[in-house]
Amino acid sequence: MSGLSSFLSCLCISDEVRSALNDRRGVVALESTIVTHGMPYPDNVETARAVEAEVRSLGCVPATIAVLGGRIRVGLSDVELERLALATGVTKLSRADLPMAVASARPGSTTVAATMIVADLAGIEVFATGGIGGVHRGAEQTFDISADLTELARTSVIVVSAGAKALLDIPKTLERLETDGVPVVSYATSEFPAFWSRSSGVPAPLRCDTATEIARFWRVKQALGLSGGLLVGNPVPIEAEIPASELDGVIEAAVLQAAMAHVRGKDVTPFVLRRIVELTDGRSLRTNIALIRNNARLAAELASALASSERPKGRSVESART
Repeated sequence: MSGLSSFLSCLCISDEVRSALNDRRGVVALESTIVTHGMPYPDNVETARAVEAEVRSLGCVPATIAVLGGRIRVGLSDVELERLALATGVTKLSRADLPMAVASARPGSTTVAATMIVADLAGIEVFATGGIGGVHRGAEQTFDISADLTELARTSVIVVSAGAKALLDIPKTLERLETDGVPVVSYATSEFPAFWSRSSGVPAPLRCDTATEIARFWRVKQALGLSGGLLVGNPVPIEAEIPASELDGVIEAAVLQAAMAHVRGKDVTPFVLRRIVELTDGRSLRTNIALIRNNARLAAELASALASSERPKGRSVESART
């Protein structure tokens, strides 16, 4: 059995998701770290169910992704979602960890990078998350850069987010994406959003005002034979926003506390997010819930637009010239 065949044998796509893909209906991939590392119980499972409901409300099918029992699950049942929300010792999975979680049959939740990989293998084009990882503050000393950025450069999935998490160095994150040729589109705004805040103070590289525009952009990108993903920055709803001016000091304090506690690698973001929730008396958590639901709605609109359009046959520009 080839490596790819062996990997695909570990891929367990739910009947509902498989049926939607076969019938060319919209499907939206959803990560599971928001359940295991992003929020406390029961907020985590309640939010996951609310996000899935947002996708369904627009006629699409949600596909929450996680590793359970040595299988990569694409589309979790309500029982599986509850079990994941209550589980302890769940591994946070990126590209490097995904095979080990399957091989060891340990439970794992997928980050942006791992969710993109699995969505692409399953044939799902759109993925809704909260915010992407990126270049961490002080990366010139720590070299701490999220694998999410590398995955966006190599894996052909649209990622709908509220921008990069505000605890990151957003200008450097956008520079890295530009270097890797990843298109970054801000939705209905000329500034790149900063997760809890609608504005980062950084101009948006590209702007689209409708899901149809984004879908057309994606289809042209595919037709040109350009691999890799597309990042959509969708600002948090106005009524749920925490302005950057209110958060800057809180973020700096949380990042400093992480450094003083010698938190490293993939543990930094969950640690800082928890501290920000505590320092804002839960306000940042409420904003986080609002923005992920908002992203799920836009992702469902986009999935519907893509489902009604034909995928390119895969001819590259070079082959078209011959």
